[in-house]
Amino acid sequence: MTALEGKGALVTGGSRGIGRAIVKRLSADGATVVFAYARDQDASAQTEQAVRAAGGIAHAVHADLADEAAVDHLIRQACERLDGLDVLVNNAAAATPIRAIAETDVEVWEQAMNTNARATFLLVRHAARSMRDGGRIVNISTFNTIRPAAGIASYVASKAAVEQLTRVAAIELGPRGITANVVSPGFTDTDLLRGASPEDALLQLAKMSPLGRLGQPKDISDVVAILVGPDGGWITGQTIHVNGGVG
Repeated sequence: MTALEGKGALVTGGSRGIGRAIVKRLSADGATVVFAYARDQDASAQTEQAVRAAGGIAHAVHADLADEAAVDHLIRQACERLDGLDVLVNNAAAATPIRAIAETDVEVWEQAMNTNARATFLLVRHAARSMRDGGRIVNISTFNTIRPAAGIASYVASKAAVEQLTRVAAIELGPRGITANVVSPGFTDTDLLRGASPEDALLQLAKMSPLGRLGQPKDISDVVAILVGPDGGWITGQTIHVNGGVG
């Protein structure tokens, strides 16, 4: 029997990078997975195919989580395709332009808050109402909440909100045996990071870790798997930094 056999999981931002690794890992551990994607239909299809090829079950749902109606649609689809909700992983995030606070438009702030914070709240609220006892919530944040930098105020503020939401959820849902935790990745080798960083910058980022490399999406999904599996039942209200020792 696999760790998540018979479990239903909902993952946002599951078509590429860290999200795809999470979908593949949860399905490999036996869960039936519904995952959301915002734009890249080809990548979502590739994720579904990879899961099926490995003998798992995953269903892609198009949902732009900046839109509250799309979040409602995702929840309805998850209810239809899953026998019940046992695992929620909020991975989707809107990256924001690197821009000083003085130069940041309100629209940029709202985009970050809607996708990163409001959508996570709506999905955690859904879990609080309908998740089976003993369930698991994992919200993906960023190490920038403890290591901020100029130009990313909207993004960091939205993720800080997610971290505090998670701590409160852990308190409120603990009596039902439901855990809620944050996984906070460091520099992870994804299309997003490579698209924003020249090769020499990637080499410098890798050197910042005592392990001498960038993180891989699997490094993140492995930790998520621990938190949502049977060995993670005594971990709740925590932020787990998965960053290769970058201080």
